[in-house]
Amino acid sequence: MAQIRILVVEDNNDNLELVRFLLERAGYQVLEAHDGQMGMDLAHQEIPDLILMDLSLPGVDGWTAARELKADPQTTSIPLLALTAHTLPGDRNRAIESGFDGYISKPINIQNFALDIEQALRAKKTDNKG
Repeated sequence: MAQIRILVVEDNNDNLELVRFLLERAGYQVLEAHDGQMGMDLAHQEIPDLILMDLSLPGVDGWTAARELKADPQTTSIPLLALTAHTLPGDRNRAIESGFDGYISKPINIQNFALDIEQALRAKKTDNKG
C-alpha cells in the first residue's frame, strides 16, 4: 500500500519541524510549503491525501487558500485541516466557512495529534466510498 502523503503549509520552522516529526513518526510522508501560494501550488502538483494549513501565512493566507482549494475540482476532495493559534470561536467558524474540514489548535496536543490526523483520513475514506 502506498504511503499516505500529508502536505503541511506552515511558515514557522519550529512548528513545521514538530509537525513533520510527529507525522513521520506515525508513518506518513510529509510534503512542506512555507506560504499559502506555495501550498496551493504543491497541492495541485502532488494531490496529497491531507493538507494541514496555518491560517496566518505570508502572501496568500490560509483562509484564502482554503477557499481556492475547495473551489477547484482537482483539490476539493482533499481533507483540509486548519493548524493554527487562532483559537477564538469566531476564528474556528471563519475557518470552517472558508472551506476547512477541521481545526487543530496550537500549541499542538501531542497526545491527540495522531488521532486527529487518523480521523481526518478516515473521514476521507468514508466520503470516497459514498
